[in-house]
Amino acid sequence: MTKIILVTGPARSGKSEWAETLATDSSKQVIYVATSLVDEADLEWQSRLEQHRNRRPTNWKILEVPIDLSAVVRSGKSSECLLIDSLGTWTANLLEQAAPVWEQTQQDLIASLKLATADVILVGEETGWGVVPAYPAGRLFRDRLGTLVRQIGAIADAVYLATGGYALNLTALGTPLPPAKN
Repeated sequence: MTKIILVTGPARSGKSEWAETLATDSSKQVIYVATSLVDEADLEWQSRLEQHRNRRPTNWKILEVPIDLSAVVRSGKSSECLLIDSLGTWTANLLEQAAPVWEQTQQDLIASLKLATADVILVGEETGWGVVPAYPAGRLFRDRLGTLVRQIGAIADAVYLATGGYALNLTALGTPLPPAKN
């Protein structure tokens, strides 16, 4: 049976490490799906990416997919575990999409997850726990990512919150909310 797992939490909370642990525990071939765009001029970002690379087992296959996550999910095999890191970066990559195009992109990802044959672990940042961003692009990013994480959480077999050095299984501890009204 295919599993969809969402790992969410704030910055530096251990989301990626917990997702990597879950992927390792799957006993399947792990395909690490990096959504980051590589910017050679951004040395600090390169350092962060290197930390992730150094943590991953060498037998994991790596795919760099900054845009078309749906195609990767659709192509996954039952013997694989796709680890998608991260939804926030992917959302930022597509922030220039007009609202109807973004809605279709988001729905394509949700549809591909519902039909996935591979296990899929998604890392999604929590951005709405602080102040409302003072600029329109920040509010758009926060709203799009928050809605996406909620929609994926609604179809996930397990949702984890990583914070304070712990991963909490929200699926076991919480009560699902009714579907979001747009």
